[in-house]
Amino acid sequence: MPNMNQNFLQILKESFIKCLTSSPRSNEKLKVLHPAIAKDISACFNDSQYEVYSLSENSKHEKIITGRYLDKRVDITVCLNDKPIAGIAIKFVMSNYSQNSNNYFESMLGETANIRSANVPYFQIFCIFDKIPYFDKSGEITKWEEITSHNLKKYIKLSQDNIDCFYHTPNKTLICVAHISDHQQNKIHNRETYKDYYCNAQFNITFSTKNFEFGKAVIYNDYEKFINKIVYAIKSI
Repeated sequence: MPNMNQNFLQILKESFIKCLTSSPRSNEKLKVLHPAIAKDISACFNDSQYEVYSLSENSKHEKIITGRYLDKRVDITVCLNDKPIAGIAIKFVMSNYSQNSNNYFESMLGETANIRSANVPYFQIFCIFDKIPYFDKSGEITKWEEITSHNLKKYIKLSQDNIDCFYHTPNKTLICVAHISDHQQNKIHNRETYKDYYCNAQFNITFSTKNFEFGKAVIYNDYEKFINKIVYAIKSI
């Protein structure tokens, strides 16, 4: 599929804009991102026996996968002959990462263990910008967080796991650290000016040039490779 990585970055941009123009608790950004990824996965199967379900713009199509301990409504579910055979979870962080990073990670470990322990492959996509605002309760930006190896050390450790030994480790994880061009921090002071700036500015989203030493369980900044890997793995079930 040509330009899959570039198309993915464009979808991240659209999801980011949708997040800025909708309420903080809205799932509108997911209705842009999730179906686009589901469509890419579906196109790679090229087999009518496989069906891929996700949240969509018009209706809710998320499937429930039966886990070992509890049932889980999954962001993207791949079914074969109407039976769920794999799940993909997606997290796109746009602000206040340090405040929530442990919760994100612990939640990911728990849901992965629950699904994988039921003998269903589970994959994760984690997206974040390499520089993100940290808002206080009033919406003021108190600092800009730059993503470093220290911020991602949990994922670096996870990337070195043997997935056959540790069921809390996803079968494969995509870490996407993206970069927004033209970050004019002097013009951005709070949530409103952040929204106004990026809803009106011309900007691009690219993969960050930051380098991180991930192990085999993680694919870094290569969406196309990740999609091809998980489709191959699912077909091998």
